[in-house]
Amino acid sequence: MHIIKQIFGLTCIALALSSCHGNKGSTWRSEYTDVPITGPAQLQYGTYSLGLYGTSSDAAHSIAVLLPVSGANSKIGKSIRLGIEAAAMRFAPDGLQINFYDTGTGDAEEVLERAVASNPEIILGPVFADDARLLRDIKPTSTPALSFTSDVSAVGDGVISMAVMPTNTIEATIQEMSANGAKNYIIIAPNNTSGPMMAGAADYISELYGINNVGIFYYNERDTDSIKSTAMSASMYGARSAANTRAKEILSGILTNESLGASEKNSLSRQLENLNRVDTLGELPYDSILFLGSGNDTKSVASFLRYYGVGTRDAKFYGTPLWEESDIASDLTMMGAMFATLPDIPDDFRNTYSIATGTFPTRMSTIGYEATMLAIGTLYSHDDIHAHLMSPSGYVGVNGLFRLRPDGSNERALRIVRLNGDGTTTTVRAEPAAFTVPIYKSHEQYMSAIESAPLNSDGINPGDYIKIPERFKDKYRTKTYGVNHSENSKNKEPVFHTSTILPQNDTDSITSADYQPVPLDNISRTYIDSVEVSER
Repeated sequence: MHIIKQIFGLTCIALALSSCHGNKGSTWRSEYTDVPITGPAQLQYGTYSLGLYGTSSDAAHSIAVLLPVSGANSKIGKSIRLGIEAAAMRFAPDGLQINFYDTGTGDAEEVLERAVASNPEIILGPVFADDARLLRDIKPTSTPALSFTSDVSAVGDGVISMAVMPTNTIEATIQEMSANGAKNYIIIAPNNTSGPMMAGAADYISELYGINNVGIFYYNERDTDSIKSTAMSASMYGARSAANTRAKEILSGILTNESLGASEKNSLSRQLENLNRVDTLGELPYDSILFLGSGNDTKSVASFLRYYGVGTRDAKFYGTPLWEESDIASDLTMMGAMFATLPDIPDDFRNTYSIATGTFPTRMSTIGYEATMLAIGTLYSHDDIHAHLMSPSGYVGVNGLFRLRPDGSNERALRIVRLNGDGTTTTVRAEPAAFTVPIYKSHEQYMSAIESAPLNSDGINPGDYIKIPERFKDKYRTKTYGVNHSENSKNKEPVFHTSTILPQNDTDSITSADYQPVPLDNISRTYIDSVEVSER
């Protein structure tokens, strides 16, 4: 499951300027999307079917493959290559040549020029954004390249991404938030290259669905102090703790200093007893939290949120496919949290693939497999090569429904799963089966980074959460804690980042102690999840 980071993490989400790469020709046109949308074509993976490609012939066709099969990133390249070879072994017709070029040798430009000079009809790859940008400048615009980067600033002019686009995952998650009735939410993201980009995407997309973003918080990865401080701010702990203290002062003062009837004394005593069992008081100004970090990061942040009185009973937790790389599904306290992800790899494909290759498929290898199937189908169809690739009806491959866009991005249908707390997940919303109804409202080119923003809150007045006799209300007045309505609290000005997050090793799991559940400070107080202040 940790493979998903290599797909999802290939990118910084694109900025408006970087996605507007000037077209060198009119080959890739938006009018392809104006043709009628029907059911998607099936990229078969069971048995060879001539019907998929048209008529078989000995006509020579060529595909060039650009992958790092040596060097530091060889495991990524080899994983994708295995998927390409598995598809070619089963489906490549006579006369098809597939030539591999190693981009891991250190001289990427020379390798790309050599591949382009061989005049391939379709290129598969490259993996990294810098190589994709270079290929975009070298190759003829009319030659399609099905790349494996999801950095939209590196695609266009026939360089088309097959990887999962981060905005797809964010929008699918926000769609679920909307369906669940979310009104206000906060973002908690890593303070790295991609975190502010993804937060900016979430902020923009949530507006499309009528959900208010009321706070953006960043933490430094693997920094316990930073994670703890972020959780404290996001939980509104200072104001909620002060409100709790003041409420207890009021109740104690009345019980100690005032003449009370038996029922009044009993009610105030019960309220005080309940407040003594918790450290905070008051409702949060949000009902949902969107975590944009890895599963291990999220576990650490969530443990501190619980420490400060915010758990899954207080706000619904949502995440991204980055959660798949961790054991977050086994965390009982995360039970009920949801995130968007690709469909499960079909069992029949998994079995066939393992028999053919001696290993089980990864997400990287399945995307390589899909790219090969699409390339073969395109070359042997009777359609115009560009129109075939840009079919608005899309395709169904190993990873479900997807379609390519003329700007070089793509759309993949995603499902929503819920963590069960026992290592398993349950699908709560299946992935769409066709594009006859649009799946997404947003597009990559509108995404830009956003800076942190303090919590936007009406504050907490202890008087709203305790019930005292009417005759004492003027005497025991209290102020509202944690009010923040600064118009400048949320800076939506784009912060331009041009760096790209490169994929990591696609087989190593994360075992760093920094990603283990965070030990909480020794405290004398007890936080009891089942106890609430019920009398208001």
